[in-house]
Amino acid sequence: MMNDTTEKIKSLSEAIKGDEAKLIHGTSNSGCLIVKPANAWIEEAKLRPIPKMLFGEFWFEGEVSVLFADTNVGKSILAVQIGDSISKGQHIEGFKLEVPPKKVAYLDFELSDKQFEKRYSDNYTNHYHFHDNFLRAEIDPEAELPKEFESVEEHLNHSFSSVIEDSGAEVLIIDNITFLKSDNERAKDALLIMKHLKQLNRAYGISILVLAHTPKRNSANPLTKNDLAGSKMLMNFCDSAFAIGESASEPDIRYLKQIKQRNTEKIYNDNNVVMTRIAQPLNFLKFEFIGFGNETEHLRKIEMNDIEDRDVRIHELKEKGLPNTEIAKELGISEGTVRNRLKKIA
Repeated sequence: MMNDTTEKIKSLSEAIKGDEAKLIHGTSNSGCLIVKPANAWIEEAKLRPIPKMLFGEFWFEGEVSVLFADTNVGKSILAVQIGDSISKGQHIEGFKLEVPPKKVAYLDFELSDKQFEKRYSDNYTNHYHFHDNFLRAEIDPEAELPKEFESVEEHLNHSFSSVIEDSGAEVLIIDNITFLKSDNERAKDALLIMKHLKQLNRAYGISILVLAHTPKRNSANPLTKNDLAGSKMLMNFCDSAFAIGESASEPDIRYLKQIKQRNTEKIYNDNNVVMTRIAQPLNFLKFEFIGFGNETEHLRKIEMNDIEDRDVRIHELKEKGLPNTEIAKELGISEGTVRNRLKKIA
């Protein structure tokens, strides 16, 4: 009986101490929310390091960032180049790097090992030598789905943690997000993916770069957050996002543009995009920095005939009963443009 009483007193004492600590620090839990005075948050944040640049102002340490572009524009080329830069602690010309060499895990769901070899060799000879900090992973085609997982996607998400823990990686690059779900344009799937990546980001303090694609778009329009497949959920959960655009006036030119940022001002906007060119001197396929320019210089110019053809097509689709949102998606234009053109046609 005495033991029971002693244990109860001990438990009560510990509970009181816990409550006292919460009162002292002003911390309380409201469901899934942690509530503290604003000053307490700031004091705790002061103990954490100031985020440093991994790829200029486009991607900072500790961020979950999204890089998106159309197919065959060069997402993977740039992503490997960024990973190589961070693994060596050497900046890419035109872009700042503020961290020492870090271990990078590149999850490649796009290329086979032979395709990867070709990109980083001189026609399969004189191969480029990556730093030992740069790790590459691909799917094991012979791996069976363990019983504890309901889907391949669930098993893959779990494998991310294993890669981080086993390798000690501080940077994770995923190429690309469309592999993780059969249809990442669905809001639910995009939300699950980003939630898992944010959990990894917080649990391990790891910096994550996710590659994604743009759905069919009108190359006459500037790049915006709406050009990212599954844009709303992906944009809500990422810390930063940037895009690669293909120049309509100079086909070998690629430009980079900030789409979302939290740790810096928007420097690379419509009026100040970074201009680059894809090149392969010797044995490394990469983006070469050229300078800066205006995005409008690289957009496809709409001729009068194009506008007339577009208006005819808008009218045809409307006659078929398609809503404005579907017409906009079909033609790669905004819903507002569809609405305005329909008013003028009427």
